[in-house]
Amino acid sequence: MKKFEVNLFLIVIVMVLFFSCKTEKDNPVAECENEEFFCEFDSRNFEMGFSTWPYASTIASVENTYDFIGENGDIYSEHIDSNIPWNAWINDLSLPAEFTNDIASRASKKLTNTKLTVSVSLLNSSRSDLAFDYDGSIPNYTALNDKEIEDAYFQHLQYIAEQLNPDYLLLAIEVNELLKNAPEKWEAYKILMAKIRPRIQEEFPTLQISESITLHNFYQPDVPNPDGFIEEIANYANTMDLVTISFYPFFKGLKSEQDFKRAFDFLHEKIKKPIAIAETSHLAEDLSVESLNLFIAGNESEQNDYLKTLFTQAQIHDYEYIIWWAHRDFDALWETFPEEVKDLGRIWRDTGLLDEDGRGRRSYETWESVLNPL
Repeated sequence: MKKFEVNLFLIVIVMVLFFSCKTEKDNPVAECENEEFFCEFDSRNFEMGFSTWPYASTIASVENTYDFIGENGDIYSEHIDSNIPWNAWINDLSLPAEFTNDIASRASKKLTNTKLTVSVSLLNSSRSDLAFDYDGSIPNYTALNDKEIEDAYFQHLQYIAEQLNPDYLLLAIEVNELLKNAPEKWEAYKILMAKIRPRIQEEFPTLQISESITLHNFYQPDVPNPDGFIEEIANYANTMDLVTISFYPFFKGLKSEQDFKRAFDFLHEKIKKPIAIAETSHLAEDLSVESLNLFIAGNESEQNDYLKTLFTQAQIHDYEYIIWWAHRDFDALWETFPEEVKDLGRIWRDTGLLDEDGRGRRSYETWESVLNPL
């Protein structure tokens, strides 16, 4: 071989080795032992945390829940899906102590150096009408956008925002369920929110606001005209600056990574605005509710597959944040539920990243690996 050919050959070999080493150095997977989950990403694009739902009806469980959230996330959620003191707001009366004590308690436990998202429900638990007052009544109204309703609910949101000072405020929870369950109220609801939204924004100009939508009943709506329903919800959601999602895949029998990904692909096709996951979870154990004739198989591996899919989609599509509903199975809390709501509570009971005894599941290991990568 001629000398210049040998030199050229050596140059090529050196270049191949150089770029090979550079690629390996620049590739996070190559630096990760056993190419662990999420190692292909060199940073995390989204924040992650939990709701403050406790696992037992004790002061210690509440304190432990806040401690766990502070140690295992950078955002958390106060979920206020309960009564609204309509009569007090409408008639300028003293607020019920049950309401003010609840908000004050949450404010007193506010975590430092952790972002806060607050979800407030305008609607009842069946998402078919206004939430009940503390005496079980709802205001008389002609339409949801009655001025009396608008002013009362604005005051309600204003009070909560002033007391809790959140980074994000959801003005209503799972609003597409209203279109599904009481479609005759939908247009008035949209008018109501169109009036409340700018009032809140003017009062709290730095606050990010939204209204949450259930992905399970957006992706696979059980309605007479699903295409029309999907189009309407997509159009409405895309009027928001941030689209917040509630998603429980097992509600629709979604079980595999492919199932989960198809649901997220649908979401990204329909939604053109930034996305956050306001609440989500997946079964880690079998769910059986005889009175509802309901049985859904669940296990730790499937839960972990969902969490991995969720994290990957959040990273690729730059979600704002992810809130996992309950950090720990709440069997002890569930035992204290009145009999008439025990069957409903059982649906979410076994979806924690920790089991009822506080032992971490495979999904907790996945959570930690993404929150605090090696």
